[in-house]
Amino acid sequence: MIWTGSNAVLTAFLLFCRISGCLMLMPGFSSPRVPVTVRLFLCVAISLALTPFLGETIGKIVGNASAFALVKLIVSETLIGSLIGLMGRIFFAALETLGTSIAMQIGLANALGVSVEDSESTPSIADFLIFLATTLLFVTDQHLEVIRGLVASYRTLPVASGFGPQFGLIQVADTLSKAFFLSLRVASPFILFGIVFNLAVGVANKLTPQIQVYFIATPFAVAGGLFLFYFTFKEVLGLFMAGFSNWLAGG
Repeated sequence: MIWTGSNAVLTAFLLFCRISGCLMLMPGFSSPRVPVTVRLFLCVAISLALTPFLGETIGKIVGNASAFALVKLIVSETLIGSLIGLMGRIFFAALETLGTSIAMQIGLANALGVSVEDSESTPSIADFLIFLATTLLFVTDQHLEVIRGLVASYRTLPVASGFGPQFGLIQVADTLSKAFFLSLRVASPFILFGIVFNLAVGVANKLTPQIQVYFIATPFAVAGGLFLFYFTFKEVLGLFMAGFSNWLAGG
């Protein structure tokens, strides 16, 4: 009876290691605006809810494992969960990076705001995009897809197989490629706007060198960029969330 109780506790704890490792880095859940206590209880609640469904196979592994093997399993499960959360974080980091690029192209790089997903200040345009993407993550129920993906990960990456560093590096590299290509598509209208506008300003400055064309043109760059952002931000976020949800669905 005592062995059965300890076996159940270790099974739930192994589930907690992967789930907490994922939610520790997954956007939305890992925001510093969410209290640590709330995040901890959320991980515990999800772990206990999934234990009856996933605990049978894990319980057999735990029951036959030595102390060293249990430590190895704990480290492996934490790394697997962190890998899943890191890949989700890469998408939002790519959006934030390209959001900063958008702010630079339209002359708002120095307009800093309060970041939702970070403790450091970033341009307001990037903060706004991250805030909307985080909101859509919960409004469109993609946070439930995160949990579904965690459950599916036990079929793709069983507990007994352990963590493969080579597999993890390949997955991170592929996710970096997908995330930044998606974010580049999102930011492409603003990058094109910045290239055309700066080229026009450069030509005008060559034609009239006695006039400070750059300082005169900066308000027009800001106005044009905000005008473009107003008419495209719905499509921008729709495209980004579609790419992110496809990654969640397909792994």
